[in-house]
Formats: sequence, C-alpha cells, structure tokens
Amino acid sequence: MNKLHLLIFFLIGSTASAQTALYNNGNLRIHEGGSLGFHTNFINASPMDGNLGLTGFYGTAPLMVSGEFTPQFHDVEIALENDLLLALGVNNSNNTNFILGNVRTPLTQPEIFYTFLDDSFYTGENDLSKVEGYAAITNKQEFIFPIGDRTFLRPLIIRSTSINLFAKCAYFYEDANNPNSFPGTYNTLNTALDIELVSDQEFWRLEGNVPSTVSLTYNTRSGLQDLTDDVTKIIPVGYSKLSGRWVNLAGSAATGTVNEGIVSTEEFVPDDYEILTLGVSKIPYEPLSKEVLTLDNYIVSANGDGINDTFFIPEIMDKGNNLVQIYDRYGLKVFEFENYTNEFIGFSNLNNIPLNAEKGLPAGVYFYTIALIDEELNYQGFLYLAR
Repeated sequence: MNKLHLLIFFLIGSTASAQTALYNNGNLRIHEGGSLGFHTNFINASPMDGNLGLTGFYGTAPLMVSGEFTPQFHDVEIALENDLLLALGVNNSNNTNFILGNVRTPLTQPEIFYTFLDDSFYTGENDLSKVEGYAAITNKQEFIFPIGDRTFLRPLIIRSTSINLFAKCAYFYEDANNPNSFPGTYNTLNTALDIELVSDQEFWRLEGNVPSTVSLTYNTRSGLQDLTDDVTKIIPVGYSKLSGRWVNLAGSAATGTVNEGIVSTEEFVPDDYEILTLGVSKIPYEPLSKEVLTLDNYIVSANGDGINDTFFIPEIMDKGNNLVQIYDRYGLKVFEFENYTNEFIGFSNLNNIPLNAEKGLPAGVYFYTIALIDEELNYQGFLYLAR
C-alpha cells in the first residue's frame, strides 16, 4: 500500500445529522504543495476549480461528496475501506491514485460521473480500487477506463480517430435482457446473421461521437466458456440503435483463452450503439442443414473489369430450384432472387434502400442465404462487396 500523505483534517459538525461533514461555501482552496485529507463527508456549495496539491480520502467509514457544484481536484488519493460515494460529479485535473476502495457513482444516474480531464491520468487501479459506475474523459484520444463492479476491475480501452471532447463509460454486471440499473431491454436472441450467441452476464455502456476502436476484457465470470470452447469465435457485439438488434463488431481475433482474454472491435461510433458486450460468432459457410456443398469465400467487385463482377455460385447451378437472399451487416435484406444464377452485381433489387439506391450498395461485408428448395437444404455465408 502506498504511503499516505500528510493530512490536513477538517471536521465541521452538521446540525441536521450526527454525521460530520466539511462544507465549502467558497473559501476552500488547496495551493500547490498543499494537501487536504478527508475523513468526513464533503459538501461543495461553491465553484471549486483552482485547486493544486493533493486531496485525499481516507478511513474505514464510507465518505460522500455532495453539494451544488462539481469540485475539481488536482491530485486525488483514495484509501478507504468502504468507498467514496459520489452524489455529484468530481473532476480530476492531474493524477488519481487508487490505493483501496472504489469511487462509486450511481449506475441509475448517468449524469453523475468521475471525470479525467485533459492531461490527467491514474495509477494503482485494481480489483479493490477503481471507478464503480461512470467514468468520463475530456480531450483525450486514447484512454483505458478504470471501471468495474464491486468484485472486479473490467476496463474498457478506447482508441479514437480524433480527440474526444467528451466520452464516458460504465460497466454493468447485469443481464442485458432485463437489466436492473439501465433502462430498456436488449434481447440477446435478436442478433445479426453472423452471431450465434450473445452473453447475458455483463455489458458496458460507452458514450462518444468519435469513430473509435474498443477493446473489452473477459474472465471466467463472463461465462464465455459456457458458450463456446473455441476462443477464435469470441467477438465483441453491440446493440445497434438503427437496427434494434445485436451486431458483430469484431475487428480482430480474441487474445487469450475462453476463460480469460481481450478482444477488439472494428472502428465504429459508440453513440450508434446502446450497449456493448461479448458474444460468439457463427463459423462462416457452416450449413444450416447437412453438408452437401462446400462454398468458397466470395468477392464481388462491380467495376466492369470482367473479374468477380457478379456474385456467381457455380455449386448451385445443378441443384434445381433455389432462393438467394443477401443482407447487410445490420440484418436488412437488400437482394432477393429465385432460381438465381449470377444476377447480383452490387445493387439492391428491393425498394427498402432510401438513399442513393441508383449508385449501388456501399462496399463492405454482406451475408447471404441460399435455399435449395428441391433438396430442402439451407446455407449461409459471407461476401465482400468492393467498389
């Protein structure tokens, strides 16, 4: 445990309660080189953003920060056996030193969060000392949110394409189908075509409007070992606000085992998703019924060069009647054709594409299903549309 700094100890009796508190009405300032140690609650009733030096929260009893104005501290030290409770936000402009005890914000009140400002950082985070609730950042491009629940540190790593003026995140050890402290329900059976299973053990809420990649950690409590025995099938997933279903966000293969590891997303905008969690992917080209065909990877490059200009599947040409359907990554059907040969050239033949349908579908990954009607067989797989 870190050596605690010299304390300056303030206690002001409260007439409304037997509990003591330090009440700031505008006269409190911590100068450079100074230190202030709290063994009591803190009520902040005045703007407080010029502090330097150290502010520490110490002791065996839980302490609370409340009031009307968000305090801003320079260096913060947490050494509490029973946590620091935030009834309003706290800003940190330099270092937060986690020693013992969590900084707890109410998960049901996302407007209350512990903010790491601009060039601030933290040290010492662990299972016993972290942010239990919402943590936020300002003016940062990359950051590891030191968040978790009562038992575990469950960080989320964000790497953005540009500076986040503001972003925030929290971890929930709750069932996304019926969460206790987050609004809404997120059916883990309602998934895009390439997702086999979605975890109902935990999820993260990440808010931000800058395109980013995210890394999520998992451990034995995540329960992924109960969903798959193949670590290569573990994927990050997000509940899309646009499609109202879980979408595969995988950007790279998971590192570790099915019991413990880390997995990263492709680039996405956090605000496009309600929550994030972990799931299991379907193996590409796995038949939905008995296997009688071996289907290859498919690329459609609709550029008129005579190479891969159409989605051509020679294996189905002699299989009788068929139905081919193509979906985008959000599960929206964009193409359908009976007795298909090679009709798909990168354009939708349905009337559900509201914008720029005449220019063709955007480049990216699509999912297809093939029904061999006479043989009562069904297949599915992926194709990549290039422009």
